[in-house]
Amino acid sequence: MRETKLTYTAEPVDLPREKLAQFGAETLTDQELVAVMLGSGCTGRPVQELAKDALQIVESNNFLKKGCPHPKGLGKAKLSLLLAAKELFRRRYSPRHYKVTGPQHVFDLLRFHAGKEQEHFWVITLNGANEVINIHTVSIGLVNRTMVHPREVFRRGIADNACSLVLAHNHPSGNVQPSTEDLEVTKRLVEAGTILGIPVLDHLIISAEAYLSLQQEGGMTKQN
Repeated sequence: MRETKLTYTAEPVDLPREKLAQFGAETLTDQELVAVMLGSGCTGRPVQELAKDALQIVESNNFLKKGCPHPKGLGKAKLSLLLAAKELFRRRYSPRHYKVTGPQHVFDLLRFHAGKEQEHFWVITLNGANEVINIHTVSIGLVNRTMVHPREVFRRGIADNACSLVLAHNHPSGNVQPSTEDLEVTKRLVEAGTILGIPVLDHLIISAEAYLSLQQEGGMTKQN
C-alpha cells in the first residue's frame, strides 16, 4: 500500500484582528488599524475597502461639514468614532516635547505614515528647544505629487507659536531622490521662513524604508 504524506502549509494572516492578536498592533498599517476599529464592512463593501475611504476622510476632517456626502457603509457615527479616537490619541500620546536633533528623529516620528499610496506633506512645528509642538498634515496629493503653498505651511507655525519648522513628504514610489519641484518648493519655503522669522531647519523625503534629508544633501538654500 502506497504511503501518502500530507504537507501542511500555514495560512497567511490577512485579517487585521487576527494579525493584531498574533503579531501586535505595531505590525498593522494605518488602514488595518482603522479596519479593526470599524469592526466589519457592509453589503458589497469589505471592511478593508471601508477603512481605506475612512482613513482619507478622517484625515481631511471634511465629513463634519454640512452636506458632505458619506461613502456607502460610512455613516457619521462611524466616522465620528474614528475622529474621537484620533483626538484622544493626539491628547494622550502625541509626540509633544519629543526633541528633534536630526533627520533620523523626524523619520522615526513619521515612519508609520511613509508608506501611504498618495503623497502627503507634513509640517512639524518646534519650540525653542527643538521639541515637537505638533505634526500637521498640510496637503494630500495624487499618487506621485502634492501641492503645497507657503501660506498653508506657515499658518500652522504661527498658530503653534513655533520657533522653527521641519518639513517632510513621502514618495509612494519608494525613491527618495528629490525632484526639481521638491527643490523649488523647499527654496520657496525656506525664503518665506526667513522673512517670517520661523526658519525651516530641514525637509525630509521619506519612504517606508528610507529617507533623504535635503539639509544633509545640500538641497536647501542657506538661511540668513
